[in-house]
Amino acid sequence: MKNRTDYANCPATETIALFGGRWKLTILKVLCTHARRFGEISVRIPAVSKKVLTEQLKELEADGLISRKQFKEYPPRVEYALTDYGESLRPLLAYIAAWKKEKV
Repeated sequence: MKNRTDYANCPATETIALFGGRWKLTILKVLCTHARRFGEISVRIPAVSKKVLTEQLKELEADGLISRKQFKEYPPRVEYALTDYGESLRPLLAYIAAWKKEKV
């Protein structure tokens, strides 16, 4: 009988699922410096469509990695920022960036 690993409950699989979207790591990296508005994020990631960016931001918020703060102003203003949970990813994001630079 073969030894089967249950990848569905693997911590690595669960972690990668948080970054499942094509742009999620990039969004998190953009938010590493400080809170940003939707337009600021969009300018820094020009290849992503507004629709996909909106979806990815909603998923990151639902996963608890970012927060969305809506200000009661006119015109409406919304800022996205890393949560404490998202902040804990800073070392991982830095490591990934350093790894890629090293392998180029």
